[in-house]
Amino acid sequence: MARVNKSIYSALAANLLIAVTKFIAGAFTNSSSMIAEGIHSSVDTTNQLLLLYGLKRSVKPPDQYRPFGYGKELYFWSFIVAIMIFGLGGVVSISQGIAHIRHPQVLIDPGWNYAVLALSFVFEGASLLVAIKEFNKTRNGLSWWKAIIKSKDPSGFLVLFEDGAAVMGLIIVFIFMVFSHQFNLPFLDGLASVLVGILLIFVSFILARESRSLLMGEGLSPDTQVKLKQLIEADEDVIEVSNILSTYQSPKEVLLMLTIAFNADLNTKGLTDAIERLRQSIQSNSAIIKYVIIQPRSCEQS
Repeated sequence: MARVNKSIYSALAANLLIAVTKFIAGAFTNSSSMIAEGIHSSVDTTNQLLLLYGLKRSVKPPDQYRPFGYGKELYFWSFIVAIMIFGLGGVVSISQGIAHIRHPQVLIDPGWNYAVLALSFVFEGASLLVAIKEFNKTRNGLSWWKAIIKSKDPSGFLVLFEDGAAVMGLIIVFIFMVFSHQFNLPFLDGLASVLVGILLIFVSFILARESRSLLMGEGLSPDTQVKLKQLIEADEDVIEVSNILSTYQSPKEVLLMLTIAFNADLNTKGLTDAIERLRQSIQSNSAIIKYVIIQPRSCEQS
Protein backbone atom coordinates (compact mmCIF):
# COMPACT_ATOMS: atom_id res chain seq x y z
CA MET A 1 0.00 0.00 0.00
CA ALA A 2 2.86 2.37 0.76
CA ARG A 3 4.37 1.76 -2.67
CA VAL A 4 1.06 2.60 -4.33
CA ASN A 5 0.75 5.76 -2.25
CA LYS A 6 4.19 6.82 -3.46
CA SER A 7 3.08 6.72 -7.10
CA ILE A 8 -0.20 8.50 -6.28
CA TYR A 9 1.54 11.30 -4.39
CA SER A 10 4.08 11.83 -7.17
CA ALA A 11 1.28 11.99 -9.75
CA LEU A 12 -0.73 14.38 -7.55
CA ALA A 13 2.16 16.80 -7.16
CA ALA A 14 2.98 16.74 -10.88
CA ASN A 15 -0.61 17.22 -12.07
CA LEU A 16 -1.40 20.00 -9.62
CA LEU A 17 1.57 22.10 -10.71
CA ILE A 18 1.12 21.38 -14.39
CA ALA A 19 -2.63 22.08 -14.48
CA VAL A 20 -2.11 25.66 -13.31
CA THR A 21 0.65 26.37 -15.85
CA LYS A 22 -1.36 24.82 -18.71
CA PHE A 23 -4.39 26.98 -18.01
CA ILE A 24 -2.22 30.12 -17.83
CA ALA A 25 -0.48 29.24 -21.10
CA GLY A 26 -3.80 28.40 -22.79
CA ALA A 27 -5.30 31.71 -21.71
CA PHE A 28 -2.33 33.69 -23.03
CA THR A 29 -2.12 31.89 -26.38
CA ASN A 30 -5.78 31.05 -27.19
CA SER A 31 -4.81 27.37 -27.47
CA SER A 32 -7.71 24.93 -27.30
CA SER A 33 -5.43 21.93 -26.97
CA MET A 34 -3.57 23.56 -24.08
CA ILE A 35 -6.86 24.25 -22.30
CA ALA A 36 -7.82 20.60 -22.93
CA GLU A 37 -4.52 19.52 -21.41
CA GLY A 38 -5.20 21.78 -18.43
CA ILE A 39 -8.59 20.09 -17.99
CA HIS A 40 -6.87 16.70 -18.29
CA SER A 41 -4.35 17.56 -15.56
CA SER A 42 -7.09 19.02 -13.33
CA VAL A 43 -9.14 15.83 -13.65
CA ASP A 44 -6.05 13.74 -12.90
CA THR A 45 -5.36 15.83 -9.79
CA THR A 46 -8.91 15.26 -8.56
CA ASN A 47 -8.60 11.56 -9.37
CA GLN A 48 -5.49 11.17 -7.24
CA LEU A 49 -7.30 12.85 -4.32
CA LEU A 50 -10.24 10.46 -4.75
CA LEU A 51 -7.88 7.46 -4.84
CA LEU A 52 -6.20 8.61 -1.64
CA TYR A 53 -9.62 9.03 -0.05
CA GLY A 54 -10.64 5.55 -1.22
CA LEU A 55 -7.43 4.06 0.18
CA LYS A 56 -8.03 5.75 3.52
CA ARG A 57 -11.63 4.54 3.69
CA SER A 58 -10.72 1.00 2.63
CA VAL A 59 -8.56 0.33 5.69
CA LYS A 60 -11.28 1.18 8.21
CA PRO A 61 -11.81 -1.79 10.56
CA PRO A 62 -15.04 -3.82 10.44
CA ASP A 63 -17.96 -2.59 12.49
CA GLN A 64 -21.63 -3.48 13.07
CA TYR A 65 -22.63 -1.90 9.76
CA ARG A 66 -19.81 -3.41 7.66
CA PRO A 67 -18.87 -6.72 9.32
CA PHE A 68 -16.44 -7.58 6.49
CA GLY A 69 -14.77 -4.17 6.53
CA TYR A 70 -14.69 -1.25 4.12
CA GLY A 71 -12.24 -2.67 1.59
CA LYS A 72 -14.57 -2.25 -1.40
CA GLU A 73 -14.55 1.52 -0.88
CA LEU A 74 -11.34 1.49 -2.95
CA TYR A 75 -13.11 -0.30 -5.82
CA PHE A 76 -16.02 2.15 -5.68
CA TRP A 77 -13.84 5.27 -5.82
CA SER A 78 -11.71 3.73 -8.57
CA PHE A 79 -14.88 3.33 -10.66
CA ILE A 80 -15.78 6.98 -9.94
CA VAL A 81 -12.31 7.98 -11.18
CA ALA A 82 -12.90 6.12 -14.45
CA ILE A 83 -16.22 7.96 -14.90
CA MET A 84 -14.53 11.31 -14.25
CA ILE A 85 -11.85 10.60 -16.85
CA PHE A 86 -14.65 9.89 -19.33
CA GLY A 87 -16.90 12.84 -18.50
CA LEU A 88 -14.67 15.66 -17.25
CA GLY A 89 -11.63 14.61 -19.26
CA GLY A 90 -12.72 13.01 -22.52
CA VAL A 91 -16.09 14.61 -23.25
CA VAL A 92 -15.07 18.15 -22.23
CA SER A 93 -11.84 17.95 -24.27
CA ILE A 94 -13.72 16.77 -27.37
CA SER A 95 -16.35 19.51 -26.96
CA GLN A 96 -13.62 22.12 -26.54
CA GLY A 97 -11.81 20.81 -29.61
CA ILE A 98 -14.91 20.75 -31.84
CA ALA A 99 -15.69 24.36 -30.88
CA HIS A 100 -12.17 25.44 -31.91
CA ILE A 101 -12.30 23.46 -35.15
CA ARG A 102 -15.50 25.25 -36.09
CA HIS A 103 -14.13 28.62 -34.98
CA PRO A 104 -10.32 28.33 -35.10
CA GLN A 105 -8.20 30.97 -33.38
CA VAL A 106 -4.66 31.81 -34.38
CA LEU A 107 -2.12 31.02 -31.68
CA ILE A 108 -0.66 34.05 -29.91
CA ASP A 109 2.99 33.69 -28.90
CA PRO A 110 3.07 29.85 -28.89
CA GLY A 111 6.42 29.95 -27.12
CA TRP A 112 4.46 29.86 -23.86
CA ASN A 113 2.87 26.58 -24.89
CA TYR A 114 6.16 25.00 -25.93
CA ALA A 115 7.73 25.93 -22.60
CA VAL A 116 4.77 24.52 -20.65
CA LEU A 117 4.71 21.35 -22.75
CA ALA A 118 8.41 20.78 -22.15
CA LEU A 119 8.01 21.32 -18.41
CA SER A 120 4.90 19.13 -18.32
CA PHE A 121 6.65 16.35 -20.19
CA VAL A 122 9.47 16.33 -17.63
CA PHE A 123 7.10 16.16 -14.64
CA GLU A 124 4.59 13.75 -16.21
CA GLY A 125 7.44 11.57 -17.48
CA ALA A 126 9.00 11.44 -14.02
CA SER A 127 5.62 10.55 -12.49
CA LEU A 128 5.11 7.83 -15.12
CA LEU A 129 8.54 6.34 -14.37
CA VAL A 130 7.64 6.18 -10.67
CA ALA A 131 4.30 4.51 -11.50
CA ILE A 132 6.02 1.98 -13.81
CA LYS A 133 8.67 1.20 -11.20
CA GLU A 134 6.12 0.69 -8.43
CA PHE A 135 3.74 -1.40 -10.56
CA ASN A 136 6.65 -3.47 -11.86
CA LYS A 137 7.32 -4.62 -8.29
CA THR A 138 3.90 -6.30 -8.19
CA ARG A 139 3.97 -8.05 -11.59
CA ASN A 140 5.66 -11.26 -10.38
CA GLY A 141 6.95 -12.10 -13.85
CA LEU A 142 3.61 -11.61 -15.63
CA SER A 143 3.27 -9.56 -18.78
CA TRP A 144 2.08 -5.99 -18.25
CA TRP A 145 -1.43 -6.62 -19.56
CA LYS A 146 -1.89 -9.87 -17.61
CA ALA A 147 -0.62 -8.15 -14.47
CA ILE A 148 -3.22 -5.40 -14.92
CA ILE A 149 -6.02 -7.91 -15.53
CA LYS A 150 -5.03 -10.02 -12.51
CA SER A 151 -4.35 -7.06 -10.21
CA LYS A 152 -6.83 -6.62 -7.36
CA ASP A 153 -5.47 -3.17 -6.48
CA PRO A 154 -6.88 -0.63 -8.97
CA SER A 155 -4.97 2.30 -7.45
CA GLY A 156 -1.75 0.93 -8.97
CA PHE A 157 -2.86 0.53 -12.58
CA LEU A 158 -5.11 3.62 -12.47
CA VAL A 159 -2.10 5.85 -11.85
CA LEU A 160 -0.15 3.96 -14.50
CA PHE A 161 -2.85 4.50 -17.13
CA GLU A 162 -3.41 8.13 -16.15
CA ASP A 163 0.27 9.02 -16.40
CA GLY A 164 0.64 7.08 -19.64
CA ALA A 165 -2.35 8.90 -21.17
CA ALA A 166 -0.93 12.23 -19.94
CA VAL A 167 2.42 11.65 -21.67
CA MET A 168 0.73 10.51 -24.90
CA GLY A 169 -1.58 13.54 -24.75
CA LEU A 170 1.39 15.87 -24.44
CA ILE A 171 3.04 14.29 -27.48
CA ILE A 172 -0.16 14.67 -29.52
CA VAL A 173 -0.57 18.33 -28.52
CA PHE A 174 3.09 19.12 -29.28
CA ILE A 175 2.99 17.57 -32.78
CA PHE A 176 -0.24 19.29 -33.78
CA MET A 177 0.83 22.59 -32.26
CA VAL A 178 4.02 22.57 -34.32
CA PHE A 179 2.07 21.90 -37.52
CA SER A 180 -0.55 24.49 -36.60
CA HIS A 181 2.12 27.13 -36.01
CA GLN A 182 4.40 26.29 -38.95
CA PHE A 183 1.69 25.94 -41.60
CA ASN A 184 -0.79 28.46 -40.18
CA LEU A 185 -3.54 25.85 -39.74
CA PRO A 186 -5.21 26.91 -36.47
CA PHE A 187 -7.92 24.23 -36.72
CA LEU A 188 -5.22 21.62 -35.96
CA ASP A 189 -5.13 22.92 -32.39
CA GLY A 190 -8.79 21.95 -31.98
CA LEU A 191 -8.15 18.61 -33.64
CA ALA A 192 -5.42 17.89 -31.09
CA SER A 193 -7.93 18.57 -28.33
CA VAL A 194 -10.37 16.09 -29.91
CA LEU A 195 -7.67 13.40 -30.15
CA VAL A 196 -6.71 13.92 -26.50
CA GLY A 197 -10.38 13.53 -25.57
CA ILE A 198 -10.68 10.30 -27.57
CA LEU A 199 -7.54 8.99 -25.85
CA LEU A 200 -9.04 9.75 -22.42
CA ILE A 201 -12.34 8.07 -23.28
CA PHE A 202 -10.47 4.96 -24.45
CA VAL A 203 -8.48 4.86 -21.19
CA SER A 204 -11.64 5.47 -19.14
CA PHE A 205 -13.36 2.45 -20.72
CA ILE A 206 -10.44 0.17 -19.84
CA LEU A 207 -10.28 1.45 -16.27
CA ALA A 208 -14.07 1.31 -15.83
CA ARG A 209 -14.10 -2.30 -17.05
CA GLU A 210 -11.44 -3.39 -14.56
CA SER A 211 -12.87 -1.37 -11.65
CA ARG A 212 -16.39 -2.65 -12.35
CA SER A 213 -15.16 -6.23 -12.34
CA LEU A 214 -13.55 -5.73 -8.93
CA LEU A 215 -16.57 -3.90 -7.57
CA MET A 216 -18.92 -6.68 -8.72
CA GLY A 217 -16.76 -9.22 -6.90
CA GLU A 218 -13.78 -11.12 -8.32
CA GLY A 219 -12.75 -14.37 -6.68
CA LEU A 220 -9.58 -16.39 -6.25
CA SER A 221 -7.94 -17.65 -9.42
CA PRO A 222 -8.62 -21.24 -10.59
CA ASP A 223 -5.01 -22.22 -9.77
CA THR A 224 -5.37 -20.94 -6.21
CA GLN A 225 -8.68 -22.79 -5.81
CA VAL A 226 -7.05 -26.05 -6.94
CA LYS A 227 -4.28 -25.62 -4.37
CA LEU A 228 -6.83 -24.87 -1.66
CA LYS A 229 -8.81 -27.97 -2.58
CA GLN A 230 -5.67 -30.13 -2.37
CA LEU A 231 -4.70 -28.60 0.98
CA ILE A 232 -8.13 -29.20 2.52
CA GLU A 233 -8.64 -32.71 1.13
CA ALA A 234 -5.26 -33.73 2.59
CA ASP A 235 -6.87 -33.48 6.04
CA GLU A 236 -7.72 -36.90 7.50
CA ASP A 237 -11.27 -35.89 8.42
CA VAL A 238 -12.19 -34.52 4.99
CA ILE A 239 -13.82 -36.60 2.26
CA GLU A 240 -14.04 -33.90 -0.39
CA VAL A 241 -14.46 -30.18 -1.04
CA SER A 242 -17.65 -29.83 -3.07
CA ASN A 243 -17.83 -26.05 -3.41
CA ILE A 244 -15.43 -23.09 -3.22
CA LEU A 245 -16.78 -19.54 -3.33
CA SER A 246 -14.62 -16.47 -2.81
CA THR A 247 -14.63 -12.72 -3.30
CA TYR A 248 -12.06 -9.97 -2.81
CA GLN A 249 -13.21 -7.52 -0.15
CA SER A 250 -10.07 -5.44 -0.79
CA PRO A 251 -6.70 -6.05 -2.47
CA LYS A 252 -5.48 -7.72 0.74
CA GLU A 253 -8.68 -9.35 2.04
CA VAL A 254 -10.58 -12.34 0.67
CA LEU A 255 -13.83 -13.84 1.93
CA LEU A 256 -13.78 -17.62 1.40
CA MET A 257 -16.85 -19.89 1.66
CA LEU A 258 -16.45 -23.67 1.51
CA THR A 259 -18.77 -26.65 1.44
CA ILE A 260 -16.88 -29.67 2.76
CA ALA A 261 -17.92 -33.30 3.18
CA PHE A 262 -16.54 -34.65 6.46
CA ASN A 263 -16.31 -38.19 7.74
CA ALA A 264 -19.72 -39.36 8.93
CA ASP A 265 -18.36 -40.77 12.20
CA LEU A 266 -17.18 -37.38 13.50
CA ASN A 267 -19.00 -36.22 16.62
CA THR A 268 -19.82 -32.57 17.30
CA LYS A 269 -16.52 -31.84 19.05
CA GLY A 270 -14.53 -33.64 16.35
CA LEU A 271 -16.32 -31.68 13.62
CA THR A 272 -15.72 -28.37 15.43
CA ASP A 273 -12.03 -29.19 15.89
CA ALA A 274 -11.69 -30.17 12.22
CA ILE A 275 -13.29 -26.93 11.03
CA GLU A 276 -11.05 -24.81 13.26
CA ARG A 277 -7.98 -26.78 12.16
CA LEU A 278 -8.83 -26.23 8.50
CA ARG A 279 -9.48 -22.54 9.06
CA GLN A 280 -6.07 -22.06 10.66
CA SER A 281 -4.36 -24.11 7.95
CA ILE A 282 -5.98 -22.09 5.14
CA GLN A 283 -5.13 -18.73 6.70
CA SER A 284 -1.55 -19.74 7.48
CA ASN A 285 -1.05 -20.74 3.83
CA SER A 286 -2.65 -17.59 2.39
CA ALA A 287 -2.30 -14.30 4.24
CA ILE A 288 -4.97 -12.56 2.14
CA ILE A 289 -7.75 -14.97 3.17
CA LYS A 290 -9.13 -13.11 6.19
CA TYR A 291 -12.56 -14.69 6.49
CA VAL A 292 -13.26 -18.42 6.18
CA ILE A 293 -16.82 -19.75 6.33
CA ILE A 294 -17.16 -23.55 6.25
CA GLN A 295 -20.45 -25.34 5.62
CA PRO A 296 -20.02 -28.98 6.68
CA ARG A 297 -21.92 -31.95 5.31
CA SER A 298 -21.52 -35.64 5.97
CA CYS A 299 -20.25 -37.99 3.29
CA GLU A 300 -23.75 -39.52 3.19
CA GLN A 301 -24.97 -36.28 1.61
CA SER A 302 -22.34 -36.31 -1.15
